[in-house]
Amino acid sequence: MTGLGGVRAVLLDLDGTLLDTAPEIAAAAADMLAELGLDPVAPEQVRDFIGKGIPHLVRRTLEASLGRAPDERRVGSAMEGFFFHYERRNGRSALAYPGVHEGLKALRDGGYVLACVTNKTAHFTLPLLEATGLRGYFSAIVSGDTAARKKPAPDPVLAACSQLGVAPGDALVVGDSNNDALAARAAGCRVLLVSYGYTEGADVHSIECDGIVSTLLHVAGLLDTQS
Repeated sequence: MTGLGGVRAVLLDLDGTLLDTAPEIAAAAADMLAELGLDPVAPEQVRDFIGKGIPHLVRRTLEASLGRAPDERRVGSAMEGFFFHYERRNGRSALAYPGVHEGLKALRDGGYVLACVTNKTAHFTLPLLEATGLRGYFSAIVSGDTAARKKPAPDPVLAACSQLGVAPGDALVVGDSNNDALAARAAGCRVLLVSYGYTEGADVHSIECDGIVSTLLHVAGLLDTQS
């Protein structure tokens, strides 16, 4: 575990780190495919498409159903369908992972400023955080359409640091995938990955990071020992 001394802010990914949203995302994808008259895709496969934003997920889901790359016209129709169906489902069955509320409270009480940094668009991010009772923990929220580029680019992480008023070197990113690790590294932040979540099919232990944690309470404990 790499040293975590000097951390002032914690930037947390949303899907797969704070919340298990895969069931409702997969259900919306199934609704989208059915509406288009296309073959279904297993929920477990859709889960592996989570992480790079909705356009990526829709394109990968279509490709998996069709067995080939979709044309742009079909992608456009599918995007409209997914947005419609996901809006109806967003936040209705999403669940916080064990230790999330407790971990966020411990981090906040420990004096760390918190940001949520996600590739999900703001249209879905804010209602989801409100529905699951997480909104109040965060001093900044950076969504997939806040910065010029999504993770794994550093732009969202740098935007969150700017909003919080901290230098990237004083920020810790907590995520679940290579997208989070690459974005953190490119921004100059330290990064921990959770042992659960959505890794796009990769083994989390194969991703270069400063350590792997089992819960957000584990993060709070690590920071407490090095403060």
